[in-house]
Amino acid sequence: MRLLSASLTIAAILGLAACETTPAQAPVETAAASADYTQLMADLRILSADDMQGRDTGQEGGAKARQYIVDRLEAMGIAASSMGRLQPWEAQGRSPDGPKTFNGVNILGLIPGTRVSDKYIVVTAHYDHVGVRDGHVYNGADDNASGVATMLELAKRLKDSPPEHSVLIVALDGEERGLLGAKEFVEAPPVPLSSMVMNINFDMTARADVDNFLWVTGTYQHPEFRPLLDQIPAHGSIRLAFGKDRPEDTGSDNWVFASDHGAFHRAGVAFLYFGVNFHEDYHKPSDDYERVNPAAFQSATELAIEGFRRLDAGLSR
Repeated sequence: MRLLSASLTIAAILGLAACETTPAQAPVETAAASADYTQLMADLRILSADDMQGRDTGQEGGAKARQYIVDRLEAMGIAASSMGRLQPWEAQGRSPDGPKTFNGVNILGLIPGTRVSDKYIVVTAHYDHVGVRDGHVYNGADDNASGVATMLELAKRLKDSPPEHSVLIVALDGEERGLLGAKEFVEAPPVPLSSMVMNINFDMTARADVDNFLWVTGTYQHPEFRPLLDQIPAHGSIRLAFGKDRPEDTGSDNWVFASDHGAFHRAGVAFLYFGVNFHEDYHKPSDDYERVNPAAFQSATELAIEGFRRLDAGLSR
């Protein structure tokens, strides 16, 4: 996620937290939820383990991560989409050695809606990372084992308490290679783009303690979503902040096309992106499970799920 200029120092990266920090209203901390986070933390740990080999697209580690996610969806009873469970693709993308053809696979699941079953919220998170470089495994715990774990936690809760809109759960491949899986999805979707009311993308949801914000990007482009999220209170020490999406936000401080939601935006599908700010382990071998503060990750996941619930309830009314 979010390619940075090599000239940016860690201090500059962390300094981005001082940019537009427009918090959600009513930032009063809530009591700790009684949720059991055992599976959430297990998903994060397993997907970011060394034996996943950095989950590179088209590599053994990526295939192993894909099988794990498929098994999780099957165990939860999440149905496949109309085109099946897997969406394979081939596309040219970027690599450290220049342009390269990649073979990737998106993973699809469907949860029918109870009120607006013919309209879809597409929830995405990319499961790939950058693999092994110079003998170092890039485990990508935050980028983006965390977003996948958050998405799987949401899927589990939606099975227990069904959504109003139908939901496509999509684990995308090839994000690190140029949003390849997302581009394939919007070019060959399992349902018409016109039936997608929005895309909610989770990318880097674990390290919210870098500034105590889970950022929401896209309300500048879609101001109708902001009132549905404004009153979400903080969870623990983490709260929502809105931004990184205005014309005056430039370079690496503008996240409108920084992850898979950019492909949906270009295709005319409304989007919101939930993710944390840059931190010192971004795109480094040190982005490991042990660097994650469990409480911060759990709080960010709760905010993301509450955001989904309020959007689901407020859309199409």
